[in-house]
Amino acid sequence: MINLQEILEGSRQNNRKDQKTLYLQYYAYCLKVVFRYIFKYEKATDVVNDGFVKVFNKLNTFLVPPGRNIEAVFMGWLKVVMINTAIDRLRQDHFIPETALTNEGIWLEDNSQHADHSILYKELIEQVQKLPPNYRVVFNMFVIDGFTHPEIAATLGIAVGTSKSNLFKAKGLLKSYIKKSEFQKEPCKA
Repeated sequence: MINLQEILEGSRQNNRKDQKTLYLQYYAYCLKVVFRYIFKYEKATDVVNDGFVKVFNKLNTFLVPPGRNIEAVFMGWLKVVMINTAIDRLRQDHFIPETALTNEGIWLEDNSQHADHSILYKELIEQVQKLPPNYRVVFNMFVIDGFTHPEIAATLGIAVGTSKSNLFKAKGLLKSYIKKSEFQKEPCKA
């Protein structure tokens, strides 16, 4: 078990060993976050690495309010950095839709998830990946990552109404994808 406070302090002082420990400890978590936005495995790993560069450059801005759990606060901050890095990459690529096979390694279970939860999460993300990029980003930010519509609008540079509209359309498309998927899974009755 790592002492996060010590690792963060060492990382702030550019201690390479502590930075490597932090990177290895949270890499899988960050990859799962980024993979919801960018699902080409190679591109997602690049985004995670870019995100960690930002983390190490901005670690001095990370503060933990008194009485708060340092790991929970750090993981929330880390998630926002990774999401913003992924969105920056999507903007750079002009939100061009991607097609890629899912790398099964991304779904390796961690101790925080039950097997059933992991399978359902995987199936949901596979359906979300079918959404057009602008709908997918808003859906991920609102439903999965807990951003508000004003936060999404500010981050993406869109109107709040556009964020709400994209979420509504994303939910409608997901419902149709899931219905189609369930229909295809039903065994034929003779």
